[in-house]
Amino acid sequence: MTRTNPTDGGGGWRPSRRRVGEALSAAITPLAACSVALAALTAWTASGAAGGPPRIAAGNGRVFLPYGDSRDTAAFFDVSNIGGGEDRLTRVTSPSDSVGKTMLSRHESSGRGADTMRMTESVRVPAGATLVMSPFDVSVMTRMNSRWHTGEVVPFVLHFRHSAPVEVLAVVVRPGG
Repeated sequence: MTRTNPTDGGGGWRPSRRRVGEALSAAITPLAACSVALAALTAWTASGAAGGPPRIAAGNGRVFLPYGDSRDTAAFFDVSNIGGGEDRLTRVTSPSDSVGKTMLSRHESSGRGADTMRMTESVRVPAGATLVMSPFDVSVMTRMNSRWHTGEVVPFVLHFRHSAPVEVLAVVVRPGG
């Protein structure tokens, strides 16, 4: 490294060739790595592999007419995700005064003839798939606040982690009918 005295007209400090080479090498390595990563992400997105946001639709709502004096029952829906990203059903509510508390539940078999229903916090709705709720898998446990009749329509709202809430109607049906 050569140093000159600024008062002698030499123009000040000048870096050596070795220092310039080291500085360029230190700057080029991260720049090249970022460029390669950006190119790979661009190709991945352009090919469609990056997916897109979830797009949720729901229908085929049914709610069982409770037996006897029971007010507890279950509701079922078909939830389709036609988008490119996965979503999760996190809760179900109802704007109707005829519907009490609702909870997501999952049917579980113990393998010894005793099956149970367990409350679950959320249910996965995969991209490009349909979640078909049934008494043998996922359902919405609910309590009716007033008497329902077969054929009556009850409104529900499905809430998701990433998507906007979806309003869906459920028809009151007799179990097994």
